[in-house]
Amino acid sequence: MNLLTDTPIPEESRDIKARARAFADERIRPEAMAHDATGEFPIEILRAAQEAGLAGRYFPEAYGGSGWTLADRLAVIEEWFRADGGIGLALQLADFGAKVVAMHGSDEQRSAWLPPVAEGNRITGLAATEPRGGSDLAGMGTTARREGDEYVLDGEKYWTSNGVVADWIVVYARTDEAGGHDAYSLFVVPTDSPGYEAEAIDDKMGLRASQQARVELDGVRVPASNLLGEPNRGFYQIAEFFNYGRIVVAGHGIGLAAAAIEAAWDYVHDRELYDGVVADNQTVRHELVDMRERFEAARALTWTACRHVAAGEDPAFWASLAKDRATEAAESIAGDAAGLHGGEGLREENRISKIRRDSAYPVVYEGANAVQRDIAYGHWSEGN
Repeated sequence: MNLLTDTPIPEESRDIKARARAFADERIRPEAMAHDATGEFPIEILRAAQEAGLAGRYFPEAYGGSGWTLADRLAVIEEWFRADGGIGLALQLADFGAKVVAMHGSDEQRSAWLPPVAEGNRITGLAATEPRGGSDLAGMGTTARREGDEYVLDGEKYWTSNGVVADWIVVYARTDEAGGHDAYSLFVVPTDSPGYEAEAIDDKMGLRASQQARVELDGVRVPASNLLGEPNRGFYQIAEFFNYGRIVVAGHGIGLAAAAIEAAWDYVHDRELYDGVVADNQTVRHELVDMRERFEAARALTWTACRHVAAGEDPAFWASLAKDRATEAAESIAGDAAGLHGGEGLREENRISKIRRDSAYPVVYEGANAVQRDIAYGHWSEGN
């Protein structure tokens, strides 16, 4: 069964999608359950994906990147998350901070920071969320104060992507005591800086192969040249970045939903019940169709939103709409698919159990879905 058809995908993105599927089938899915059990970061799979030109290079070719479009990225992410959410996320996040630098750094900063990432010699991350909240970007407490030719960063970050394994991360910090939207800036912070401490979050229920961390910044000093763009523009920079990121997160949902439906289909057609199989039951068939309807609607919206965001057409509206719908669909479909497995769906060794656990995460990260609805409503206009 192939639910991730080429139909909504631009012609020029179909080759990279096929390459991503082949890699996922060969390297990601066979190792998914083992990495879920151990929580081990999939460094060897990441290296293989980098060598194949599929990871760590989502930025312009001028700096060694792939030059991928947003549609290219989405096509790849669907396939990776269909194979496994945890490993898929680990591969995606390798260039997470690099994409921020590509979007908002100067030519000098891009030339310094991006080529080593493209060569597979550096892993990056992003630190925005804090213990007291993640979706309120105008309420973060980490500070960066100017001292001569340096900035000094203090604070605590939570759910930091690649906080332990990264060589450098982009940190979102307050640079104006007044607070509000015009009070934050973005900085490149090497993780070997004195005062930088990170601890992996190891007690996650899902996406275990990816790495998130608690990060302490205690008087971390970085050169003023590590500031991305102008001071106090960080809120707007990260908001623009998240418009692209939320399309990608919608792809997380689409991939997970496809995996859940495929698992449910296989199970109910193989599982013997009385004189037939579970799928002989009309209620089961109807539930499968309902799951497929939700999936197709979410995928159609996601690819429509991808085109709007790439074209700069009210990107905040479309990105939030897609992220909300696709990730909600994934969580509900995964739950229903697990239900069709009966007691088997409750066993950790069963793949649907993992898909269900993984699907709980995208509804929360890159802005909880309740916040996405607020954003979408706020950007609603007659043209939408």
